[in-house]
Amino acid sequence: MAKKQDRIGLSLTWLCAGSLGLCLVGVIGLLLLLGYQGLSGFWPSRVMEVHLKGGGKALGELVRVEPEKKRFQLKIGNRDLYGLDFKWFKDEDVLRREWPEDVVRVERLEHGIFLGRLQAIQTGENKLMGEEAWKFLQDPERQKKEKAVLELVDVEGTPKKIPLEVVLRTIRPNAMGFWSRLGLFFARNLEFLTENPRESNTEGGVFPAIFGTVLMVFLMTLFVTPFGVLAALYLREYSKGGWFVRGVRVAVNNLAGVPSIVFGIFGLGFFVYLVGGSLDSLFFSDRLPSPTFGTGGILWASLTLALLTIPVVIVATEEGLAAVPGLARQGSYALGATKFETMWKVVLPGAAPGILTGVILAIARAAGEVAPLMIVGMVKLAPDLPLDGEFPFIHLERKFMHLGFYIYDLGFQSPNVEASLPMVYATAFLLVVLVTVLNLFAIIVRNRLRRKYATSAV
Repeated sequence: MAKKQDRIGLSLTWLCAGSLGLCLVGVIGLLLLLGYQGLSGFWPSRVMEVHLKGGGKALGELVRVEPEKKRFQLKIGNRDLYGLDFKWFKDEDVLRREWPEDVVRVERLEHGIFLGRLQAIQTGENKLMGEEAWKFLQDPERQKKEKAVLELVDVEGTPKKIPLEVVLRTIRPNAMGFWSRLGLFFARNLEFLTENPRESNTEGGVFPAIFGTVLMVFLMTLFVTPFGVLAALYLREYSKGGWFVRGVRVAVNNLAGVPSIVFGIFGLGFFVYLVGGSLDSLFFSDRLPSPTFGTGGILWASLTLALLTIPVVIVATEEGLAAVPGLARQGSYALGATKFETMWKVVLPGAAPGILTGVILAIARAAGEVAPLMIVGMVKLAPDLPLDGEFPFIHLERKFMHLGFYIYDLGFQSPNVEASLPMVYATAFLLVVLVTVLNLFAIIVRNRLRRKYATSAV
């Protein structure tokens, strides 16, 4: 009988280990997919010139190949000329393919990229041509001193003039070496992390969304941690049981199962309209009917997510408090400490790893929530950050951007879905990395506390 139980136990152990291994493989595979699809969009691609059998020509970056359908897709750019960014070509229609080194890729503030050939640069009364024009584009100091206009032609010879003030970068992708490409790759990654979005969020960076996500999580943590710990401390250490405590525990468990969108509606009704409207009436009546706090903002979004995640913190804190040995409490009392001193000096430090476990879980959930935030302050584009150099420096009434909503907007609301796909993957990868970094920081703090207070069994 014992041997049979041992075999069953060993089988279950291997089953659990195999399930964990499959989960890890799935998570790693997802991260690799997001990382490859997202980061590959920043790598400088070569530009292909396609000569068609009908006599036409096309110029573009190879985006997708479908061998089974014998066709491929090019990012042709020049949206202001063609009205589209991408075009499919059949293999049977192609006469030949070339990669000419004189092709120029112009990154602009509007209308996406322009692919063609540089004819000249008009600077005042002077016109620069050939290599002299290209040297001008490689001299940032000279560009600041002179107003210039780029004179280009597309692959069919259609002329196009672009003011230099709307040009972000001009490169010859087919003439670049590996190290030049690598340098540009890192430069684009840096721009993605530090610049503002443009072109309906399909280009540019995501810094406002990163800032909004981190600040919202930070504020949520400040709100949820003390309330969650105090509630768990009362339930575990001070309450004497009875119907009230049982009702509170039932309410906490029910809150954990409420859909997040319900919290968003509650936050809109209670925080925005009731509390925010009251604050406007009392302190900002001179600005009415334009609301200050009576509209969505990062403060109300953080409080809404604090309500959403407080059951997780309460449960984890209670488990942490239960893990502190009774002998530690009794020893404290024996030395003459009061109950408050025992809670503050002995019990809470010993339960700190469990508290941080709850905070970690709360951060992981809050950073990825989108539905409630769409109701209480999150927007597609927020030009003004909640934190800046203008007094009082932190503006909790302002609306904010969030990486989760940024992904949703790009994937489902973008006017140019194909152009936004690299940004979708890159932003999703960034969100996963950001949540991982926040969690790792909390885990490191928890582990240090666990080593310091070795009496905890959490």
